[in-house]
Amino acid sequence: MDSESRSPFGYDAFRRSCPSHTVLETLASKWVYLTVCALRRGRLRNGELARKLEGITPKMLTQTLRMLERDGLVRREVFAVIPPRVEYELTELGQNLAGLLSQIRSWAEEHAPEIKDARARASADHDEMAAVP
Repeated sequence: MDSESRSPFGYDAFRRSCPSHTVLETLASKWVYLTVCALRRGRLRNGELARKLEGITPKMLTQTLRMLERDGLVRREVFAVIPPRVEYELTELGQNLAGLLSQIRSWAEEHAPEIKDARARASADHDEMAAVP
C-alpha cells in the first residue's frame, strides 16, 4: 500500500466502499463546489444563489442545497414571514471546506489560459492526424 492511500483517519478513498469515497463523489459536482464557494461570504437566499450560479436550473439548485444540508455543510433557515423567506449559510464544516475549494478555484482561474491553449493544441493535433490518409 503506497503512502498516498494510507490515511491517519482510517479511511481509504480509493476503495469504493469507503465513506470518504462518497464524500469525494459529492464534492466532484461542479454545482456543489460553486454553491459552497458562493456561500463563503455569508448568507444568501435561493434567488441570490440562482443569480450568482449562472446556468444552474432551479431543480439542480434545490437538489444541491438539500444535499449540502444533509451532509452538514449548509444550514437552512426559514423565516416565518409572508411570503416565506429562506436563507442558506455554511456551517463551520462548510466554511472549512470552502477555504480549500476557494484555493482550487483560484488555481483554475489563474491557469485557465494555459489549459485553454493546451486544449486548442490537442484539438489541432487531433484534426491534423484525422486529415492524414
